[in-house]
Amino acid sequence: MPSVEGLPARRAALQMLDSVLRKGRTLDSAAQVVKGLKPPDQALAVAISGEVLRRLPDLDAVIDTATRQRLPDDSKARMVLRLALAQKVGLGTPEHALVATALPLVDGGPRRLVHGVLGTLLRRGLPAIDAPRLPEAVEERWNKAWGDDVVSSARRQIAHRPPLDLTFATDEAAKSFAEQTEGRSLAPRHVRLADAGAVANLPGFAEGRWWVQDLASSLPARLIPTGADEVLDLCAAPGGKTMQIAAAGHRVTAVDQAESRLKRFRENLARTSLDAELVAADALEWQPDRQFGAVLLDAPCSATGTFRRHPEVLYRARGDIIRQSADLQARLLDRAAAWLRPGGALIYAVCSLEPEEGEAIVSSFLDANPSFHIDPPRPGELPDFVTPDERGWARILPGMIESEGGLDGFFVARLVRMAT
Repeated sequence: MPSVEGLPARRAALQMLDSVLRKGRTLDSAAQVVKGLKPPDQALAVAISGEVLRRLPDLDAVIDTATRQRLPDDSKARMVLRLALAQKVGLGTPEHALVATALPLVDGGPRRLVHGVLGTLLRRGLPAIDAPRLPEAVEERWNKAWGDDVVSSARRQIAHRPPLDLTFATDEAAKSFAEQTEGRSLAPRHVRLADAGAVANLPGFAEGRWWVQDLASSLPARLIPTGADEVLDLCAAPGGKTMQIAAAGHRVTAVDQAESRLKRFRENLARTSLDAELVAADALEWQPDRQFGAVLLDAPCSATGTFRRHPEVLYRARGDIIRQSADLQARLLDRAAAWLRPGGALIYAVCSLEPEEGEAIVSSFLDANPSFHIDPPRPGELPDFVTPDERGWARILPGMIESEGGLDGFFVARLVRMAT
């Protein structure tokens, strides 16, 4: 059979989706299968996989209108149909290309079925799916925790890949870059680009003038007190927060157990000419020889707040994962607190939209540690659009600055240890 242009990318996308949905892998991990492809095919495979995951419940609902019997969720026919429809709805792929690249994926299988269902749906015309539903379990959790408006905002946001956020060492550099690129600065030392293209081709990359970091992810380091001399950054890779802390003039020790992540971390430090002491260690086992003026713990979590960039998290972060993450966070927070000097600040953060990993962790910690209290953000520390809760912590939810491209979901609280 003659080769079909674009078929290798679709085969890779099919493998990636199987790894994510059946094996529970992250999309980044599953993307290892594309390494042997040409760069354009690599990018296409990743884009197709992402569009399927952004619209999966609605794609399945559309498919079910054109079959006599419901196809099993893990059937190859359903997966190929999802892949084809996602390209039409999310990427605007021409219909002839959808059919030409879908049918070879089911050679030796239900080719006639896929051809018939796909033809029926294309003749009818596909809905836009501009606000796709989230997985049912996720919508139930978030509706209970945050309400209908947040769920509706999350639906709208998952349909679009988010803009690119850059963090700068100084506000002057950020303003200059924004003028040069027509970017928007939504906070000090920040620039947002709507359509950036290849990151390495942007001005200032080679010179290390900035690094990629979602604006929400930059909030915890903004709460490091200016007077803190030595700062400990736990679970620090890939290093955006460490670079913020170093750029602010603090001496910083960064700990992460993944040596592979620290390798990229070191490259980023070298590119930006910033300095930090890097330690490869598990924070549950590592023991420092001193206490610190401030500790930042951006704890491992379900990462459901990153669903705009990583839609697969909504399928991986089930109840058992959230519970396991919360247990780990509580243990890490207890260890981090022991390494803080009296009067020092402990910043706890997670990129999760689950209250069990944010509000509940801090509340339990404070109940068990009366020598700590919440220190709310002071004017100017966080962007004006971030309004702390009445208890003093900050919760970033879908819908915040949606007109500007939105933010990752985040929780951050600053806890201060009594001086005596």
